[in-house]
Amino acid sequence: MASTTRAPGLGVFGGMGLVVKLLLLAPPQVLFNLVRCYTFALFRGISFRHYAQCAFYRFALHRLTPRQLQAVSPSTLATYKAWLPRRQSRAAAQTKRAGSQDKEPAFLASHLAVDIEQLPDGRSSLMWIGNRHKATKFVLFFHGGGYIAPAMNGHMEWCLRAYLLASPAISGAGNDEEVAVAFLQYTLCPDAVYPETLQQAMDAMAHLFASGRVTPANLVIGGDSAGGNLTAQVLGHLLRPHPDVRRVPLAEPLAGAFLVSPLLSVRNDWPSVARNGGIDMLSSTTTDRLIPWVLGPTTFQVELKQQKGWCMPMDVEDPVAWHTGLEKVAKEVYVTVGQQEIFLDQGVAYADAIRRASPGVTVKLDASTDEAHDWILMEGDKGIDGDATQRMRDWVRGVFWP
Repeated sequence: MASTTRAPGLGVFGGMGLVVKLLLLAPPQVLFNLVRCYTFALFRGISFRHYAQCAFYRFALHRLTPRQLQAVSPSTLATYKAWLPRRQSRAAAQTKRAGSQDKEPAFLASHLAVDIEQLPDGRSSLMWIGNRHKATKFVLFFHGGGYIAPAMNGHMEWCLRAYLLASPAISGAGNDEEVAVAFLQYTLCPDAVYPETLQQAMDAMAHLFASGRVTPANLVIGGDSAGGNLTAQVLGHLLRPHPDVRRVPLAEPLAGAFLVSPLLSVRNDWPSVARNGGIDMLSSTTTDRLIPWVLGPTTFQVELKQQKGWCMPMDVEDPVAWHTGLEKVAKEVYVTVGQQEIFLDQGVAYADAIRRASPGVTVKLDASTDEAHDWILMEGDKGIDGDATQRMRDWVRGVFWP
């Protein structure tokens, strides 16, 4: 994570604590995490790929406060403004080398430009990847990071590879349709707590529909980890409106929704939490530490007592009843989880609940043996077309061009 200006509210003692953690705690803990992850991977007979990153993220999410994590990370807007011109220049250079033989670099070189739309609250915005004026299909993307970490280069590269490059205009599918991604920059905790981020997501959706180019039928929504949680919140709100969040009526169901390694429960009694707590970047200790920051002094517990599952849909007594009627909201739902992550069981249960509740929704579940939490983000960070990225691209193509 690159350094930027110090996050508001970090303070002298917070800054000193950050230095101590990075200099004294990080080296031994990252090394310990790495050895532990590799040991689990060795005994389980799975690939070692991405576990070095996993070891570092485990330290950062477990040891750094939200303010400290934000102090050593570029903001989501800063990352976008740096990544996009760099990616456009790279595509332009590839175009010069390849000439007219390779359509992909030329397409990217002509379709990548910084394009930011401020949303009504003045604290959130849409950052575009692709040309929204030419696109006929759209993805509204919610990045992960526990609601405390800004988006990463890997999120944006993932969006480019899985969605923008799914466009038939460059894939040779026989038409010139294009996909553009509206990447939501939302307010991080502790400056925002539930349900403010849901409000920002609904503001984003309303803004897209108001443009006249975006309709539910040509829109897919989704995200990873906390972004997967936000996707579940949006689906729940569209089905059963939250009283404190603006309503955005749908004239027809959304084309689809995807949830990658989603957080859907605050419970730690899922078997995968104990089984994978030593190999994943997350553990029960980490989630217990993050949840109070994310939820803050809200009505979350009251909602659960009333069997309202907007925030944590797998914690209501009857998740099937909560999701009944979802075919009015989305035609397809894609849930992808790793066999090595702590959120495995809740993701599988979520997909099953939707299947049972709403037979009219086409549900696809991927639970890859080699993957832990958010492997598609790791692939994006390394700029590779890995298995998770290819599966996502195939799914979105099937949704938009069945």
